[in-house]
Amino acid sequence: MTPNEIEALFTRESGEFLFARWGRPIVPIVFGVEDETLATVKGAFEAVVALAGHKMAETDPELGANCMVFFFRDWQELLEVPDLDRLIPDLVPLVERLEKGGANQYRIFRFEEDGAIRAAFVFLKMDKELSKIPAETLALGQVVQTILLWSDAAFRTQSPLAVAADTTILRPDIAGLIRAAYDPVLPGVAQDASHALRLFARLEQPQ
Repeated sequence: MTPNEIEALFTRESGEFLFARWGRPIVPIVFGVEDETLATVKGAFEAVVALAGHKMAETDPELGANCMVFFFRDWQELLEVPDLDRLIPDLVPLVERLEKGGANQYRIFRFEEDGAIRAAFVFLKMDKELSKIPAETLALGQVVQTILLWSDAAFRTQSPLAVAADTTILRPDIAGLIRAAYDPVLPGVAQDASHALRLFARLEQPQ
């Protein structure tokens, strides 16, 4: 992966470079799934967080859970979740916009005062398209897209996942980038594109 490719993954469509990682242990909670799928999603979090060298916790002292994943059949269901409108301001117009756009997934981040990720909300509308995807693949893809603040266009043309011997895995280049992004020497937030060079310098080069 080149510095330019890394830079593109954190450059928003507006042209702004913005990198952020989690500043606190991740405490996920999953709504709307059977126990089996719940275990799959939690397993994906554990695997990606371990890869990053970050931490998970049983509870967040301030928020309880700080990474909420919602599975549902219809966007309108979100309006019935108690107190969700307090966590997500402008929930009603957001749901209208997502319905109108035919979206089947959406992620929202909240940030610490210094700009590091403080909380994330992942919404998955299980339409025909998403329902075809195996739970392990869907969970891994979502967790990868939540572990860092990627560009809004980062994975539009190429998934962060790959298939190896009939098994879906995290692409090695993306895995290496996540590991580099959580290097304790690096800042948790960066708005200058030169950060891509710092990340590149910490990638494990192929032998």
